Amino acid sequence: MRSLVMSLGAVLCALPAAAQVTARSAPLPTDTAVHRGALPNGLRYIIRRNVKPENRAELRFVVNAGSILETDAQRGLAHYVEHMAFNGTARFPKSDIVNFLERAGMRFGADLNASTSFDQTIYMLQIPTDSAGLLAKGLDIMEDWAHALSFDPALEQKERGVVIEEWRTGLSAETRVQNKQFPVMLRGSKYAVRLPIGTIDNLQHFDPKLAEQFYRDWYRPDLMTVIAVGDFDVRAMEADIRQRFGALTMPANPRPRAYAAVPAHDETLVSIETDKEYPSSSVALMWLKPRDSTRTVADLRRTSIASLYDRMVNARFNELSQQPDAAFTYAGSARGEFVRTRDVYELFAGVKESGFERAAQALLGEAERIARFGFTQSELDRVRTEYLRSLEQAFAERDKTNSAAFAGQYVGAALSGAPILGIVNTQALAGQLLPTITVAEVNALARSSFTEKNRVILVAAPLKADVKVPTKQAMLAVFDKAKHATLTAYVDSTSDAPLIPVLPTPGRVVGERTLEGTDIREWTLSNDSRVLLKPTDFKADEVLFAAQSPGGESLLPDAAVIDADLSSVLVSVSGMGAFNQITLGKKLTGKRAGVSAQLTDNSEVLRGSASSRDIETLFQLAWLRMTQPRADSSAFVAFKNQMRAELANQRNSPEAVFEDTITVTMAQRHPRVKLMSSALLDSVDIHRALAIQRDRFADASGFTFFLVGSFSADSVRPLVERYLASLPSLRRNEVARDVGIRPPTGVVERTVRKGVEAKAQTRLVFTGTCTYSYANRVVLSGLSDLLDIRLREALREEKGGTYGVSVDASCSHIPTSHYEINISFGSAPARVDELTREVFAVIDSIKAGVVSDSSMTKVHELPLRAHETALKQNGAWLAAMMDANEDGRDQRDFMRSPTLVAALTREDLRDAARTYLRRDQYARFTLLPEGNVKK
Repeated sequence: MRSLVMSLGAVLCALPAAAQVTARSAPLPTDTAVHRGALPNGLRYIIRRNVKPENRAELRFVVNAGSILETDAQRGLAHYVEHMAFNGTARFPKSDIVNFLERAGMRFGADLNASTSFDQTIYMLQIPTDSAGLLAKGLDIMEDWAHALSFDPALEQKERGVVIEEWRTGLSAETRVQNKQFPVMLRGSKYAVRLPIGTIDNLQHFDPKLAEQFYRDWYRPDLMTVIAVGDFDVRAMEADIRQRFGALTMPANPRPRAYAAVPAHDETLVSIETDKEYPSSSVALMWLKPRDSTRTVADLRRTSIASLYDRMVNARFNELSQQPDAAFTYAGSARGEFVRTRDVYELFAGVKESGFERAAQALLGEAERIARFGFTQSELDRVRTEYLRSLEQAFAERDKTNSAAFAGQYVGAALSGAPILGIVNTQALAGQLLPTITVAEVNALARSSFTEKNRVILVAAPLKADVKVPTKQAMLAVFDKAKHATLTAYVDSTSDAPLIPVLPTPGRVVGERTLEGTDIREWTLSNDSRVLLKPTDFKADEVLFAAQSPGGESLLPDAAVIDADLSSVLVSVSGMGAFNQITLGKKLTGKRAGVSAQLTDNSEVLRGSASSRDIETLFQLAWLRMTQPRADSSAFVAFKNQMRAELANQRNSPEAVFEDTITVTMAQRHPRVKLMSSALLDSVDIHRALAIQRDRFADASGFTFFLVGSFSADSVRPLVERYLASLPSLRRNEVARDVGIRPPTGVVERTVRKGVEAKAQTRLVFTGTCTYSYANRVVLSGLSDLLDIRLREALREEKGGTYGVSVDASCSHIPTSHYEINISFGSAPARVDELTREVFAVIDSIKAGVVSDSSMTKVHELPLRAHETALKQNGAWLAAMMDANEDGRDQRDFMRSPTLVAALTREDLRDAARTYLRRDQYARFTLLPEGNVKK
């Protein structure tokens, strides 16, 4: 959905004194850092130099064509063509695109991907630029996508199978309900019958020549845009694009690129749908609008007003949702592009029990309250301050913005033709526009948004005896009831009290050193806690904070685990100090700081972040979270009601039942591993839960605090001494306790029959004890990458039996040394055994040392390239520092990992497979549909 931050380009700076007020009728200016052009054949390009991350380019190939242009016989083939783009081109036969990029260290899915929608197809790839040859190859790929797909007959049938498996993956109650809603929402429009995935009948039987025809008709220069953002020379890139793509020619008789209309309607359309597997109840009220465009300053101002309106409405909905008797579990107000020819405005809510009408009336009632009484000036001031602060922070990061973020923005501009504003222009426009928006203007939007025409009501619910869905007439009646409801004006409750009325007496830094071989500084505090600091220049205005202490829930008795599980939620929804969650949020208006607390199985953890100038607020919140957690009974009851509504339908979901089966089986039904239920939820005591939080965070002496980002050690030292060194110390010297949870031994097989769709899910879980070391973790990670590559090749590319394979591996020594490897894939029920055998065949080949040179290159390059970018990310450093600290390892390990990765041999991977992938020690879980469905 559109937001003010996006509309204004996510930047702000003080308005220059000499700036002139821009006429509202003036067209929006464009960013001079962006090179935008068109070739004689109609192809367009957008280019920008950006060095975040270094030595990388983000390339996008945008085709202004999607499923809406398919004929009846081509349904699903726009998406199929997208798949075939990865299965052979003139210069990259068969799977060479994926192989080349993986050998270059780019990961399929994360760095190489594509998507097909109603009206567009987007291809995405990241490519290293530290080699001119690699960047040229990336452009070769895009050039081939534009005109040289092979449509190799040997691969067409296999990829048909992959697309069918993608269709199968999407089979769910949500999809079934959506397929019933779309013809209502889009009545009379081609959109209603052109979902990009297509129909199973067509996918099984289409003539491949129809896919080639779609490609020839719609992959043509006048519908294409090439986007390049990254660490390269702009002029050279522009010349390359012109030379490569300038030779493309238009078809002799190009088909008109038509746009599908969504007809207007006077009556309110209603869709009330149920499904026995549907996971929740919901209601949505929609108003279809004409497509909006943002071309002038006046347009930008209008969309800014709408964004302010939605933000204020959502703040009110958030307050209402935290009341014990709230009419909904969540609610929202949003607007944006629905399809290419229509925008939409929507009010939506999660429904408790059978309260559909009540939830809808609550949504409309708040809208009516705003229409009658308006917003308060304080509400507008708050959201305006928040917007301006967000924009200011984003402006500070103008030279640290990731290339992928720019590329994503430019895709939207390529499809809409909208101007790309840029930093200099937006700083002036923001300074002019935002202060001029009045409460009266926002209130006027409340009165004009809700019309009787082009209105749609959507109700979705589980099909079960205790859920009573409303009639169409009952839902239609809520509009009139809201108009005549007795309402009072909103009262904006705030507090001027300081976060901490009496600041704590500072402690001291009593020891300091720089950790050997790093630039990480360690301070020992007078309360025996430690602080690890890593100032960086990776971001201009980002400070990440964390704290970690061993122990966690492991030190609690079995009976206390349920209270402990929900204790972190309790303090989160309750606020801290003298402030509940709502008043705390208002108090922090204009601040960029937040801290959360969490109890894990084996530790106590704080996580937070702040802008550089709000770092004291960050420390204050950390101090409050540890010393003055609150228990707000009203907010906690509201949360429990929301969770109860989720639990009521959790067993409807085949996937949820499957995951629950895996959880209890792998823990051998240990008493500490319980599946949440309404009964367990009711057993949670707010006072016990608060006492657990207070006790677990009472001893600062066991904590290590972490600070990474844009700060100086000297500037934070007095804050550390006041807010961290002053925390109470009990010197418990705690360590995590082994509570005896162990996976089952031997071979375990469990089959779950749940669901009506012809789909299956398989998971293999290999577990055991291990010799823990960081080096062994690197080997295990390499084995995981190898499995991921080989299983994708075997199960997806060679057999066409699955849409994707997931491999996840972990190794730890807390509380005892153990490892776990998960291999998961979806498939047709009839192919489960065949594909499982193929998994073991791949494993056996690795155990035999059959690892190709190409696979070894990928195993080396994938983590090495990822590490290159991680070294310049605050989040990666924080995670690595916390990981090493928890393990008691050397903080240099993060920097050493490339050496360990480069040293990996096929013998290492062979031996790891023999050690960790034992045929006598694994669990196999299979999810099959109910009955004897096997398709």
